[in-house]
Amino acid sequence: MIQLIELTVNGERHDLAIEPRRTLVDVLRHDLGLTGTHVGCEHGICGACTVLVDGAPARACLLFAAQVEGAEIRTVESLAEPDGTLNDLQRCFSEHHGLQCGFCTPGMLMLAEGYLAEEPEATKEEIREVVASNLCRCTGYQTIVEAIDDCASRRRAAFQDQLDRSTA
Repeated sequence: MIQLIELTVNGERHDLAIEPRRTLVDVLRHDLGLTGTHVGCEHGICGACTVLVDGAPARACLLFAAQVEGAEIRTVESLAEPDGTLNDLQRCFSEHHGLQCGFCTPGMLMLAEGYLAEEPEATKEEIREVVASNLCRCTGYQTIVEAIDDCASRRRAAFQDQLDRSTA
């Protein structure tokens, strides 16, 4: 049986004819060619497949694509600018060496992007607790935590600067 669905991924609408049992990660990778979302454990444990669904981090290996019809889905490909320029979070990961082999990095970036949108005042301890939900075998998490904390600090400073300018 084939099901027709409409997905909005990274701001683009896609009409797809899929089997209802297809996972979101498989549709992203194989039907839409968005291979930045990685497949790790396929049990929702490792976090390599983390994407944002309506702004909240979600494991794409645990969701059927049909379940997220009508939702806004963002993958790691949505972070960089159209010209390929890295966004602030990606730059912080690079500056703090928050990646090594890179396998977990897309999931970590999307987890952090969703978390910082929800908790812009997050402390290092809170960030450490959140990133522990994704597995990384290379970095020991310290550089990832530092990268996310630095990005959060920079975003808060930029927001404060905007506020100061608007009231001046």
